[in-house]
Amino acid sequence: MEKKLPIRNKSKDNPYVLGYDEMKNTYTVEFADSKKVIHKVEISDKVYEAFDKFELEDVSELHKFSKHIEHSELCEETLNKRALHKNISVEEEVEKLILNEQLKNAINSLPDIQKNRIKKYFFEDKTFEQIAREEKCTKMAVKFSIDIALEKISKILKN
Repeated sequence: MEKKLPIRNKSKDNPYVLGYDEMKNTYTVEFADSKKVIHKVEISDKVYEAFDKFELEDVSELHKFSKHIEHSELCEETLNKRALHKNISVEEEVEKLILNEQLKNAINSLPDIQKNRIKKYFFEDKTFEQIAREEKCTKMAVKFSIDIALEKISKILKN
């Protein structure tokens, strides 16, 4: 009767299987030779411990590999999917330019106060408070003005 040893993930390159024969009270190692004939050999406790230690190190390496090393096939398509600056088609570039032009026209069609507040808020990254201090008005007045401007821009772009 065989003693149940822990079942471990093993490298496909690991050619042996450790075992325990309870009837003989000995450890075994099983492997296939070059002719694919399976052999089962009794081994000492020390040899078993060496094989077991090696197998544990092998398992540890497999875990490191699976956690830290990429497994996907690297090809042009997968590299493009991960690119920070993805290639865009001519059509996408033209659409982007048209949208930018429409946005610029929509902003320029706003009253001067709203136009300036939109530019300060979105393009100069200023807060409502900063804009209010500069213009000597309330934060709520700036927020309300920008909200109304965004509604106007949205309506212009939808048409």
